[in-house]
This record gives sequence, C-alpha cells and structure tokens, in this order.
Amino acid sequence: MNRTMKRRNFIQNTALMGAALLYNPSHLFAMGDDFPVVRTPLAQRKFVSKTVEEAIKAFKAGVADKEQGWLFENCFPNTLDTTVFHSMINKRPDTYVITGDIDAMWLRDSCAQVWPYIPFIHKDEKLATLIAGVVNRQTQFIIEDPYANAFYKDVTMVSEWKTDLTDMKPGIHERKWEIDSLCYPIRLAYAYWKKTKHKEPFDANWIKAIKLTLQTFKEQQRKTDRGPYRFQRETAKPTDTLPMDGYGFPVKPTGLICSMFRPSDDATIYPYLIPSNFFAVTSLKQAAEMIAALTSETVLSKELLALATEVESALKQHATYKHPEFGEIYAFEVDGYGNHNLMDDANIPSLLALPYLDAMPVSDPVYQNTRRFCLSQSNPFFYKGENFEGIGGPHVGKADMIWPLSIIARGLTSTDQQEIKHCLKMLKASHAGTGFMHESFQKDDPSKFTRSWFAWANTIYGEFLWKVYKEMPQLLG
Repeated sequence: MNRTMKRRNFIQNTALMGAALLYNPSHLFAMGDDFPVVRTPLAQRKFVSKTVEEAIKAFKAGVADKEQGWLFENCFPNTLDTTVFHSMINKRPDTYVITGDIDAMWLRDSCAQVWPYIPFIHKDEKLATLIAGVVNRQTQFIIEDPYANAFYKDVTMVSEWKTDLTDMKPGIHERKWEIDSLCYPIRLAYAYWKKTKHKEPFDANWIKAIKLTLQTFKEQQRKTDRGPYRFQRETAKPTDTLPMDGYGFPVKPTGLICSMFRPSDDATIYPYLIPSNFFAVTSLKQAAEMIAALTSETVLSKELLALATEVESALKQHATYKHPEFGEIYAFEVDGYGNHNLMDDANIPSLLALPYLDAMPVSDPVYQNTRRFCLSQSNPFFYKGENFEGIGGPHVGKADMIWPLSIIARGLTSTDQQEIKHCLKMLKASHAGTGFMHESFQKDDPSKFTRSWFAWANTIYGEFLWKVYKEMPQLLG
C-alpha cells in the first residue's frame, strides 16, 4: 500500500448512491438480480484459475443472497484478475504482485493477496505455480534488502522516495522496516509447502533469505547497539518518519524485536510492536521446521527455534497490561521501560487478528480480554456509527474511518454466529454500490471511502465469505 497523502483522495460514487440508500445496497438495483457487471472482462484478466472459477460458481449457486454472490464473484478473484504478473524466468516461476492502484510489490500485501487461494492449490497446478512464483520473487526481494517493505519489478526503477534518509537504492519502492514484511513470506512458503509438498522454491537463495531474516531480527533486538537501520523522511506527517536521528524512540533490550513501522506503514511509537512479535514467533517456528525438513542446515534450524523461544519468553514478560476494565490484555506497543501503548490498528497483524495468523488460539483468555478492549471505545481507533463499527488507524489521516480489514478480521476470528452475521451485514452494506471493498470508509457514510482498487481487502473478504459458506452457510441467507 502506498501511504502518501496525494493518493488518499476520497472517491465519491454519487451516481449510484443516495443518502437514503446507504445502508441497504440491495435497493440500489431496480432490476432485482441484475447487478451491474463490474468484474474485469475475461480477456483482460491477468490470470484465470479453473478452481477459483468453480468456487465462484458453487458459491453463487449455493447462496440465496444474490448480492453476496455478486460481491464474492467480484472480490475473491480480484488479485488474480488485476494484480498478478506471472512468467517463467530460467524455467522457474516468477510472480510480481501489485497492491492494486500502486505499481509496487509489498512483501506483506502480496502474501496476503494470494493467501486465500492456498486451499485450492493442491487441485490446481497452474495456481500452485503462480504462488511458487510469489515465493521466488519474495526471496529475491529479501536478498536485495531485508529492511525494505516494497519493491519494483524493474530493478533499475528509482522510487519517488529516493530522498529518504536511509539506504535507498534502485528497485526499492520504500524502505520502512516492519517485522511482518519478513514474516509473511515465511507464512506463505510454509502453507505452500504443506499443501503441495513441492520443494522447488526452497533452494540456496531461499535459505539465504531465511538467514537474512534471522540476522535482521537479531539486529533489531538491539541488545548492544541500535543496529544498521535508520530512516527519516522530509514530510509533514509524523507517522511517515522516525525521531531520534532516524532510529526511533529508545527501547530497553528485552529479547523482543523492534519494528520501526507498523503493518500500516505508519511509524511505531514504542518500537516493540506486540502483534508483529507474536507473528515473528510463529514464523520462526515454521521456518525452523522447513529448514530441518528440507535442508541439512541443522544449526540454522536450531538458531531459528532459539530466537522464537527467546521472543516468546519476552512476550510473556513484557506484552501484557492489567487494564482496570478488561483485565489482563496485550498491549499494542511497549518499550521495555514499562510504558505501554494501548490501542489496536486495522492492518494485519493486529491484536484482533492474532488467531488468524496462528499466533495463538481464539480461546486464549488474554486474547479474549484484548478482543473486548479492541472492539470497544477504550481503543482510540475503534469507531462506531449508526450502522457500522470497526477499527481504523492514523494511516488515512482522518478520524472515524473504518477499515473493512478490521471487520473481516473480526469475523474470521469469531466463534459467535451472531457476531459473524453482524460482520457480514456491515461488509455487504459498505461497498457503496461499487461491488468491491475499500481501504477505509466513513463510519456514517460508506460512499466516502479511500482506494477504489485495493486487492488485499477484496481477496480477504472473499476468504471470509468462502469460510462462512463452507462452515456456516445459513448465515449467508
């Protein structure tokens, strides 16, 4: 996701929307089942998967709510339809994935965009090859710079952020250090390996990328010094730059890993970002398992596990806070000096989404306390309107902007059918007549939204709909 102010204009859909219709989109279409065709035409789609198309047909045939079927058909394949550029390079698959309206590949977003297709790849070799290409491309990017969060396909391309005070070089779009940028590629590789049993992407370069991931995590524990990474940007937005000569606010070494930016690409306040440290524990364990099974690098596997154990232990000691209303909860950020930032952000990893990332079970009692906090107005970024409620964040620069990602994460981590139904209802009412999800929308007026083409939100919404369809189809009407 590009986080610049010039790309955060609100897109109005006045042609389809009327004030009286905002919360009942089914009334938008006088022709009943005749919803407008908004999906990319077949001839213009970047990639077509037979199994994904079969899933769309099954969903539409099995769900009585025609609007939900229309939304699933538009959103679930959106990553494949519009954002993937797949080819074979030296007989190896290569897949470059843009976010949507930004021609750059984020390590996080590209994983999240193709993740919902993982359940289909064992029956679709073509789709499996596409995802192997994402793994290969991410490996290449991590080797290029493990501290960067977003890259260009053209390694000679110079970024609009070339004047950032950090180690920028051609081929890098942005160089904001975020723990999750190195976790997501492991998550995708692990799931691909488990589902297909294929070993081809996990060559010497992939091992090198894992070693760089381990090295970077250890550097950012900042046990003896601040490490090699610093970042500053000339900007009016404080969330786009780091204080203290580009190293961020100080931390006391604890064994946790510093993340100078959040998954929103906004700067952290306290550098120990708790959701991302939980994600790192899971990813390190997965990487250790893969290294042990696929290589002879036994020392590396042990080092990965040792770091996972160290971070896990530090989380038990430093991640929680005794809240006067909710009891023991997980903080969003800490600094090791006893300071806690109590909030949650919509971007994933978030506190709300931790079970979705396999960081902990939904039943974890501290998570359940934290969940109640996150979905309350004790969370400064929880917004509640007359018909919508959800989590936002400082990223879009405005208050009262709910991110569909947060509603989807809430639904994906809920065991309460009424809550899931509530999430489905809000999401269906939020598309503002476009047939797609958005980055964020105003809590009382979903026609005021950011980013008309944001593939991550679309595809994970499809993932949520498919999960409900397979497990609780009655909730889809």
